[in-house]
Formats: sequence, C-alpha cells, structure tokens
Amino acid sequence: MKKLIAMVVICLAWGFSGCKKEMLRDPGADARGHTPATLATARANQQVLEELPFSDGLDFSDSRRGLIASDPNLRVRDRKGQIIWDQPTYGFIKGEAPACVNPSLWRQAKLNNIHGLFKVTEGIYQLRGFCLANLTLIEGKSGWIVVDPLMTKQTASRAMAFARKHLKDRPISAVILTHSHIDHFGGVAALFDEENLKNPHIPVIAPKGFLEEATSENVIAGIAMGRRAGYMYGRNLSPSVRGYVDNGLGKSTPFGTFGLIKPNRLVDRTPQEMTIDGVRFVFQYAPESEAPAELAFYLPDKKAFCGAELASHTMHNLYTLRGAKVRNALKWSGYIDQAIRLFGDAQVYFGCHLWPVWGNARVVDFLKRQRDLYKYIHDQTIRLANAGYTPREIAERIKLPESLNRSFSERGYYGTLSHNSKAVYQYYFGWYDGNPAHLNPLPPKESAVRYIQFMGGAHSVLKRARASFDKGEYRWVAEVLNHLVFAEPENEKAKALLAQTYDQLGYQSESGPWRNVYLTAAYAALKHVNLVTRHITGFGKIIPI
Repeated sequence: MKKLIAMVVICLAWGFSGCKKEMLRDPGADARGHTPATLATARANQQVLEELPFSDGLDFSDSRRGLIASDPNLRVRDRKGQIIWDQPTYGFIKGEAPACVNPSLWRQAKLNNIHGLFKVTEGIYQLRGFCLANLTLIEGKSGWIVVDPLMTKQTASRAMAFARKHLKDRPISAVILTHSHIDHFGGVAALFDEENLKNPHIPVIAPKGFLEEATSENVIAGIAMGRRAGYMYGRNLSPSVRGYVDNGLGKSTPFGTFGLIKPNRLVDRTPQEMTIDGVRFVFQYAPESEAPAELAFYLPDKKAFCGAELASHTMHNLYTLRGAKVRNALKWSGYIDQAIRLFGDAQVYFGCHLWPVWGNARVVDFLKRQRDLYKYIHDQTIRLANAGYTPREIAERIKLPESLNRSFSERGYYGTLSHNSKAVYQYYFGWYDGNPAHLNPLPPKESAVRYIQFMGGAHSVLKRARASFDKGEYRWVAEVLNHLVFAEPENEKAKALLAQTYDQLGYQSESGPWRNVYLTAAYAALKHVNLVTRHITGFGKIIPI
C-alpha cells in the first residue's frame, strides 16, 4: 500500500507597490544563457504598463493586511538537506519591471513575495508563501482546524511550527481537504504520525470522490504529465529576471515528501451543515469545477467564506498545460453564482491561494467578476464556434470586456484567455476543428521535412526566420523554426535562433506557466535536450510514509 501511494503521488506531483510608467531596461543578469530582451519585447511590455491601472495599490494593502510575522530566511530542506523551498531567492523581484518580464506578471510576483502568518479575521489565520498553496488555521474549541496542509511534509511542518511560535500551541482538532490536487493535501503527514495516517482519530473532511480523484487523475498518464509539468512549473529554470519569476498562483512548487490520507467525513451536497470542534460550517459541494472533487465552505458566525479555488486573484485554468481533463466552465461559474446567493452576506473571502478580500461589497463584487469571467469565456467560445470559427481562430478573436480586462484579479497570470477558450471548445467538440486538412495530417517529422523542402531548404528558411525575428514576429518565427528543428534536429543555428525566439515569447508572457514553458524550451535547446519533452528529468523523489 505504501508503494502504491508513493507511485500515485509522484504522478500527482506536477512538478506563485506597482510598476512606474518608465521605459523598461534589461539589467543584463544572466540566467543559464537566456538572451536579453529585444527592443520589440521591451516595447510590448512597455505597452502593458500603459494599458493597466498599475497605480492601484489595493492588492498590496490587502496582501499585507493582518500580518503577524514573516520569516526573512524562509528556506525549507528535505530530509537529505536539499533546499526544496527558498523564499529569499526571489528577493530580486522589487522595483520596476525589467524589460525581460511582463510588468503585469512582475506585479503578481511582487504580491506573491509577501509571505508570513496573517490574521484573516477573528479566529482565522493563514500561512502564505510557505508553499504553493495557503495553509489556513481556524480556531476551534479544543484545537486548530487545519484547512489544506500544503504540498509537502517539510513545508507543512515549517508552516505549523511558525504558527505555533506566534499563536497558541494547540493540538490539531480537525482537517479539511478542499480538493483533490496535491498542493492541498500532500503535506498531511506533518499533522499525523504514521499510524493515524491510516486511521485518523480526528475528523478529516473532504469532498465526495476525493480519494478516487486524488489517486487517479494523473496515474495513467503520469509519466507524460510529469514531463509536461517540468515545463509548466519551470523545474529547470533558475530564479532570475531572465529565468523563473513566479507561478501566477503562488511562488513555486516544492518537491519533498508527499502524503495522502483517507477522509472519514465526506461533503456530498449543498448546503451541508456541520459543527466541527464547536465551529459552525456550511459546506458547498462543487465537483467538476477547478478540481473533479472540490468543496467550499462558509462560517456563518464569522461571516467568512472560503472558496477553495472557485475564485482566485487570477484567471485560473480551464485546461492546465501539465495535462488533465478539461474543466467545466459553465459549472464552475454556476458554483460561484450559487455561493453569492447562499453566502452573500460574507464580510471576508479567503481562498487556498493568494490573499483575502474584506468588506461585503468588495467580496460580492470580486465573486461576481470571477463568475462572469468563466461564464463569458464559455459563452463567447460557444458563440464563435457556432458561427463556424475554429479553436485557433476563436483564441485570436475573443476579448474580455473592459470591466474584466482591466481588473487584475481576472488577468491571465495562471490560465490565459487563449488556452481557456480552446479548452471550452475541446470540452464540447474534442480535438477535431472541422477542417478536413487536419483530419489525418502527416506526423510532425515527415511534415517538417516537406515544409522545409517547399520553403527552399534550411538555409533559406533560417535566413527568412532571422529577418522575421528582427521584426519582432516571434510567434511566426517559432512556428517556422519548429518545422526546421523537427526536420533537422542537429541544426545548431536553427535551435539557437528558436531558443532566442522562445526567450522573447517568455519575456512577453503575462502567464507564469506560459513564461515557464517558453523559457524551459529555450533552456532545453541550449542544453541539447529534446524539445518535445522526452528527456526532461529531475522532478524530485517520493519517500513513502
């Protein structure tokens, strides 16, 4: 059984002041050979500064609100002494954005640098910046009710020790696992000894289907998903202005000891009331939203709503680049609407990533915008599909209304409008876009060889690609050079230019995962690692518990 859990969890280990409006400069720092930002990239990122309300500092005030203590030396090591979480390494993220980072992503990265123990409201505390997710502590009559014990035993242990240092040293009286993604349950071993992991003596509450989804979502395709996760989460990138900056949803993903526990109480309906260690809860059952098994909850006596990952200060993924089943945008939006109707008197919202929102009017407005975001992506994708547009065409045509587009909480720091609209299309129509030419195309290698022949050979393609690169046409250069590298995998000049192209696409990306994918591909090319992710390794080891 221990080996089974270890195998399952390694498959799950997919593995977050504003800018001034001044001309951006590349500081010249080197990051594993990544090239400087070009003038075209600097101009593109400068335009972002002009389009968004960077003078609005409310998120920075909210992210610091209730700070009890922080740890300037927050480094966490595994049992072999290797650092798996290194908050100080992101100290370079300050001041105005350099030319090689999208200023909107830079802003999100600065917010995610704010870490420590925070008081959310009376009897509710959060540890943020100790892992990818938040660990929440709710004060019960006899002990702490722990919500989402982070991703690894090591980061959860460090967070709990920090909390006990600054709060009451109380026992664990209950655990709530909001959903079936490993960053919300993998650190559970920090709360129990080995015997109690098998038969916990306290309530462990999770949504119906939690155990099945936690052990199955990524098992069948786990090896491929692990490789893809290395790209999405920038596993091989070093933190720097030209390398890893942020994940959008949090700083990074640690790779230590992962655990899993069987819940003994399930949430399977809405509303579902429970009293846990003297605290009244009203649960919302929200399957097939951000996770296949997910719950949210309301604390009526505190007027506090925990939305898990139904709502976050970012556009989330309807499809995750690591690979997983597409999420149901319509249901997701519907659950947020249901929460507004059921818990519309909430005075504080807190989630399992990022920072809270205070005040009833602001909480409701935040939830409405998140609801409208996913509903809009769903409805407009279907409208355009019904008008005959294909996924790639829809991704180019769809634009958010101004009310959502200028709101930082709806920006694409994690998911993007482009790949989320394609996800909605895929959910309803699958991979085939209706174009007969795409029904049975040649495989990439054979197709690429013929493309290069039709284009006049490798020398001609490379010469034209360089000219397009100099014009800042990076998406087109990537498409063309992808053919050339497939046709001639040993063509060093083609790989070098493709790496430079991926650098620029990464620097312009507002999404942390998009940046990571592009820069990891550039790094892979420089290190002569297969660009189609067949040989990326080093995702950490699993220690059975």
